[in-house]
Amino acid sequence: MLDAALASGVATDRAVFEVFARGLPPGRRFGVVAGLGRLIEALEEFRFGSPELEWLAENKVVSSPTLEWLAAYRFSGNVDAYLEGETYFPNSPVLTVEASFGEAVLLETLVLSILNFDTAIASAAARMVLAAGGRTLVEMGSRRVHERAAVAAARAAVLAGFDSTSNLEAGRRYDLRTAGTAAHAFTLAHRDEKTAFGAQLDALGLSTTLLVDTYQVQAGIEAAVAAARERGASGPGAIRIDSGDLAELAREARQQLDRLGATETKIVASSDLDEWALASLADAPVDSYGVGTRLVTGSGAPTAGFIYKLVAVGDGATGELRPVAKASEQKATQGGRKWAWRLLDAKRAATGELLLRGAEPPSADLVPNGGSARPLQRRVIDGGRPTPEADASTDLVAGRRRLERALGELDEGALRLDPGEPALTARLG
Repeated sequence: MLDAALASGVATDRAVFEVFARGLPPGRRFGVVAGLGRLIEALEEFRFGSPELEWLAENKVVSSPTLEWLAAYRFSGNVDAYLEGETYFPNSPVLTVEASFGEAVLLETLVLSILNFDTAIASAAARMVLAAGGRTLVEMGSRRVHERAAVAAARAAVLAGFDSTSNLEAGRRYDLRTAGTAAHAFTLAHRDEKTAFGAQLDALGLSTTLLVDTYQVQAGIEAAVAAARERGASGPGAIRIDSGDLAELAREARQQLDRLGATETKIVASSDLDEWALASLADAPVDSYGVGTRLVTGSGAPTAGFIYKLVAVGDGATGELRPVAKASEQKATQGGRKWAWRLLDAKRAATGELLLRGAEPPSADLVPNGGSARPLQRRVIDGGRPTPEADASTDLVAGRRRLERALGELDEGALRLDPGEPALTARLG
């Protein structure tokens, strides 16, 4: 497309692309935006060096003039976006790219690959946080996805409310709290459980978490407590159960630990947990959860379904934007550059999401009265350079607060786990 656009001349025309989803995954009532911080970093590094240009030339992918254009490529446009942690709904323009057509069209795969993955994880994680009811959540999905995706998934999960991750690279790169336990292999490598537990306690301290279901849970707990007692503690910091009927095993484990005097030992549950499983454990004496497969794979985190569509192009002579839109059956789009507002009633409850067309942000007096409204998009890249808002988008603590506020605007029905319709839909005003 770029090669042909450079040849036809439209590559230099002003263009506006919007990222939105036509709908949420089936049954979901809200989505959570994530990945903007990673995208901003990726845009700054998006270059074509000698290896890439040589490959394109050798395989005759593009013409020589396009190779020259790519060699000098630097994104110089503007990006407006929903900041990380913001909720979104069908048709929400979560990201808008305004630049020359050539610069903007080149970004489609980069933008969508980051936002679709990170948002899918954050949206699933937010539901799990709601289901956990305040109990600690550890992200443990690294072994279920691509090694780079694992790091991104950990970041998105923590943004959405998870307390820590087992991925040390994510901890290093994004300054996340890390946590984890030993695997069954560690126990199997020793002659018996008590020896394995003793070695772990000696190496990691009495607060470590011991995995007690390699053989039989009751015997594992006996060995864990005995090993801790020999080292002057009433019990280990925690035990982890990773198989079986978690609710029943947790109740039995709590009774056994208390009977043995290990009343301060906590219980960690893992094993393919999702929001439904977490909700079913609400009455069980579980202190924290390790969540992996169902968080980071498609079964638990279906794609956000974002698409990247051209909505306006500039007149070659005047540069004035004119709306463009697809009219194809079932995949029509709404043309025109749009600005989004979250409408709120007097109690700060969300009543809708309003989209207003215009080349520039509309003034606040265009938003209907009878409540208030807050703008959803922020300028994160201006003239190719990140803005102070971009810095805010990489702050995960700020993102978590933003999500708490956004969820607080939704009614209780929107936070239920059972399938339902989206709480809001972004509509043209």
